[in-house]
Amino acid sequence: MRASRPFLKGLALVALVLGTLGTAASAAAADVSAGRAKSMQCAVCHGPQGIATLPEAPNLAGQNEIYLVKALNDFKSGARTNEMMTMMVANLSEADIENLAAYYQSIEIVVKAPDQ
Repeated sequence: MRASRPFLKGLALVALVLGTLGTAASAAAADVSAGRAKSMQCAVCHGPQGIATLPEAPNLAGQNEIYLVKALNDFKSGARTNEMMTMMVANLSEADIENLAAYYQSIEIVVKAPDQ
């Protein structure tokens, strides 16, 4: 029996919603305070408030939590390489990664367009 396209579209929508709920639940479980405490080891390059102190280091303040979790996991797995980051994430647990990401996302940043 062949599935109809509306059924497949509906199934894809359900999968998307369930995936989003899983991500939201994971984000809700993260501990911003624990992330702030753990971020002290990140501060040398990324700054104490997530604004980088080194030109080659990105700002982390206000960065999207999902992106940060993926980036840190990619460094940890070797899918993304950087000698310093590989060393820094080696001993981070999944909870540490989620907490760090939640902390950096929680930092409010203000963007001001240049006067024209």
